[in-house]
Amino acid sequence: MAKTSPSRLPRTKRAAAVKAEPAGKERYGAPALEKGLDVLELLAGLSQGVSQSEIAQLLGRSLQEVYRVVMVLERRGFIQRRRGEDGYFLSNRMFDLANRYPPLSRLINLATPLMHQAAGAANQALHMAVLDSTAIRVIAQVDSPAPFGFRLRVGTKNPAMATASGRLLVALQPPAIRDWVLDELRRSRPKDEADALVRRTEMIRARGYEMVTGEGLQGITDVSFPLIDGSGFAQAVLTMPYLPATRQTIGFDEACEIVFRTAGTITTMLGGTPPQISFPLARIAARRPPNRFG
Repeated sequence: MAKTSPSRLPRTKRAAAVKAEPAGKERYGAPALEKGLDVLELLAGLSQGVSQSEIAQLLGRSLQEVYRVVMVLERRGFIQRRRGEDGYFLSNRMFDLANRYPPLSRLINLATPLMHQAAGAANQALHMAVLDSTAIRVIAQVDSPAPFGFRLRVGTKNPAMATASGRLLVALQPPAIRDWVLDELRRSRPKDEADALVRRTEMIRARGYEMVTGEGLQGITDVSFPLIDGSGFAQAVLTMPYLPATRQTIGFDEACEIVFRTAGTITTMLGGTPPQISFPLARIAARRPPNRFG
């Protein structure tokens, strides 16, 4: 039997339906907004376009329930269709809005020109990431000038403790945030694995950077340095996924120093103090990538 929404009942019955709601349920609601957010969250997790009827089916709603919401989202530019196709995709408008948030926008504007200079000097790609709950989000990326290289797309999201960028970010957060992320880790992972990552986080906090080989892809060494603001904590991290080449003109140690100096310059512009790090960085043995986790 279909469930009748209280908003479609006569006024007297609607009032009775509201009074009959279980204790603890949200008193106020915005059904149209809820539907719109459901559509955005659905499309954010899909790589292919979906029609209105498919959206309704995937959300467990009727076509009439999602029709107006989809039309408004398309008119406002949050979702879009490719020419000649019926399937809807999430547009870049959400990402554009996030980048207009003043602290994030300022950081990207400060860092991007310096990242381009460093990528050219080191002959390697670079990306910048911030903490997003218990994950990291890539907010800026520049390609290597070399004929080939490795890159992460802007907007990429990964579990923080499964990446060099994320572990460094967590290690250099205020204690309350760091402890919260580590507590979530303990709840979601086996004890021995969680304990090992907690110990690694403490080591990272002491040395001021993170480096790991073969974590995401074999042959690539991720080296991450913090971007520290005036509070003394990491606002973001700058990471170089170092890809060696047979005709590489810039060695690993020199490339690391270039990226560290760039991170230091950005840190100074943010009002922070760069960590004291000795070069060359200690080498680490390559290892097989661990299982990715959420």
